[in-house]
Amino acid sequence: MESMNEILPLREQAAIRDRWLKTRLDTVVPELLERENIDMWIVICREYNEDPVLMSLLPATSMSARRRTILVFARTETEVERLTLSRYGYEGFYDGAWNPDEEDQFECLARIVRERDPERIGINTSRDFAFGDGISHTELQLVREALGESCAARMVSAEKLCVGWLERRSAEEIIAYPRLVEIGRQIIARAFSTAVIHPSLTTTDDVVWWMRETMQEAGLSAWFQPTIDIQAPGQTYKDTENPRTTIMPGDLLHCDMGFHYLGLATDQQQHAYVLRPGESDAPSGLRAALADANRAQDIHLEEMQVGRSGNDVLRAALERAKAEGIRSQIYSHPLGLHGHAAGPLVGLWDRQDGVPGVGDYPLYDDTVYAIELNITRSIPEWDGQDARIMLEEDAVLTGGALRWLDGRQESFHLIG
Repeated sequence: MESMNEILPLREQAAIRDRWLKTRLDTVVPELLERENIDMWIVICREYNEDPVLMSLLPATSMSARRRTILVFARTETEVERLTLSRYGYEGFYDGAWNPDEEDQFECLARIVRERDPERIGINTSRDFAFGDGISHTELQLVREALGESCAARMVSAEKLCVGWLERRSAEEIIAYPRLVEIGRQIIARAFSTAVIHPSLTTTDDVVWWMRETMQEAGLSAWFQPTIDIQAPGQTYKDTENPRTTIMPGDLLHCDMGFHYLGLATDQQQHAYVLRPGESDAPSGLRAALADANRAQDIHLEEMQVGRSGNDVLRAALERAKAEGIRSQIYSHPLGLHGHAAGPLVGLWDRQDGVPGVGDYPLYDDTVYAIELNITRSIPEWDGQDARIMLEEDAVLTGGALRWLDGRQESFHLIG
């Protein structure tokens, strides 16, 4: 796997991530503060109880909040001040604004707020988005007490600011992202081959742990445990109690895997078919099912338009698929600094009527998504038994259009 050998040493990864962070701090934060009409943004948390936004705002070598970390972003007429009220500084990213030998940390925060006199102070509280709800109960109380009744009355939810910051990808990140997805595709291709799978001997868990070890050895960090599952005549996608786990000829295999690299996440699902003796391809019924899934992807991509909500996209895509006779479910999600990342949900597998709140958030340009869906189709070669094709491929919404980051699966991996 050639691309696996191109994974950078940690020092080089950190340098790249810090360069990306500086660009985003210089460009994305000012834009979002203006878009959301927030004059000051306060991000505050304690060590090991980090706000999910905080780590995305710190340089790559930062491992935690370090005691209590307070970051302040303050709009002026000409710029956005970036301040840190923390015992340990972040030179080159934030200006130190607190001397712990002279002033209490919260007294310093109150002074900075009074001096700048912001009208709207963004605090990370949110009913709908975990990513915008990172301030703890105690920290919120302490901020209110420090600011006093007059200034505390100016606090507003920074929910959309948090989501906007996390979901927006820089031009450099968008250029780099296809390589990450390519690495994932190569891991899947290797896993779904006779180099890893020996029918009648290899189990699904064997493949799962091969994926985990492969990612670990390469320096990639899996953000969830991969899965491998089997469909075959007599074993459907609904058979979740004591399913057969030894891989055999005639099986339809499905995988789900994702990892972090350079601070960005991937998420991919593909299928393989284990050839029976004398076969050179999967049965035509399975190939037709994969074609249905590809068509559902086409429809989904066409409906992913800037300004539409996740729920609007879900409704329109499902209606079009149904009109074409495709039995489909859609449950796509944003991808970026997290696997299930900040931004609009386009359905959940158990919420095909829409997701209130998170699904009402609109799509913005320069964002990345895991396009995740399934279709179900009757397979003649399986005596009419249903098979479910579950695909997940990563795509970027930029320039007003959604495109695959590194293609998609249009034919089965063949084993044997």
